[in-house]
Amino acid sequence: MSSQADRPHVLAIVEQFWHREPGGTATATELTLAALAECEEFRLTGLAARHSPPGQQEQAPWQRMPAGSTLQFDVLPRPLLYEAWLRLGRPSIDRYCEPGSVVWASSLIVPPTEHPVVATVHDLDFLANPDRVGVRVRRFFNRMWRRARDRADLLVCPSHTVADDCRRRGVPPHRLAVVPWGVAPPRCDPDRAQQLLRDLELAPGYVLWVGPLSPRKNARRAAHALGRVDAPVVAVVSGGDHPSAVAAWASLGSRVRRFTGVDDETLSALYRGAGLLFYPSLAEGFGLPVVEAMAHGTPVVTSAGTATEEMAAGAAALVDPGDPDAMAEVVQALLRDGSLRRRLVENGLSRASHLTWDATAKGYADAFRSVR
Repeated sequence: MSSQADRPHVLAIVEQFWHREPGGTATATELTLAALAECEEFRLTGLAARHSPPGQQEQAPWQRMPAGSTLQFDVLPRPLLYEAWLRLGRPSIDRYCEPGSVVWASSLIVPPTEHPVVATVHDLDFLANPDRVGVRVRRFFNRMWRRARDRADLLVCPSHTVADDCRRRGVPPHRLAVVPWGVAPPRCDPDRAQQLLRDLELAPGYVLWVGPLSPRKNARRAAHALGRVDAPVVAVVSGGDHPSAVAAWASLGSRVRRFTGVDDETLSALYRGAGLLFYPSLAEGFGLPVVEAMAHGTPVVTSAGTATEEMAAGAAALVDPGDPDAMAEVVQALLRDGSLRRRLVENGLSRASHLTWDATAKGYADAFRSVR
């Protein structure tokens, strides 16, 4: 085994760890870096913008870097750094690199560098449906995409759905790779989950929602569908609330228990206690809650014709995300049909077992080697 000093160097952009809502992009980056560190093939460095000195947070952003890696901070704060990179093409990040380094643009934004770049394209919904994001965000994402498309040596996508979007937008196949994200094992065992659910005063069998109440997640139609379902609802909400969706969910009244900021163990318990996960998103690059639910033995209802259908690979009940009545019928039928539930649980567990972070790390290691 090579010593740490002899390993090839990967510099990963990890500024998303400091975003107000880090979301799946930060989680995927964190767990990929952790799995890469376990492989002991690369020396890993994270690069972020300038931030205040470390505080006393229980889970501070810098703690998301794996043991044995290093973390560098630029002299510019995020807004200035991103604008300088995209508008001016400086400052170069090569002072943080060394001969033979590979730069991983893990959240798509590609910094100025002379080194090879692997960029992750999480999804391109902001191009296909620009009305789902604000004007400033849309303009920024468009510039970010153009730079990555034109500069990155390799674009890595979490699903074939995203890779197909990239091809349609002019990226040749030889500059594309598909590396799915993984799914971690459940954070709590069944006995602990039962205790946590009792503490939360929740009875098993509810319909579970995980994610923001946003247009892209189809939250308004989802609420209308759930209004037609005879079952309690638990919503783990992670920001991004949209007024029309909030109003629709409010109309469900006391049938909904809403949680925010839950820790990993509590989320694991909520997955275990759910009768099913309802995830009728309009667009995803991967759909981590879908495979997380499967790993917990929870049946899934998700959208046909999206990346979540691809990730489910036949192990979920599929719905038309534009039809609340049809969605309600599928959810209600699954809650009542024990044989269908058992089949989806079995198939889901099998599917999740093939989506590991070790496999993700292997795919990214292959990507880094291919551009050196």
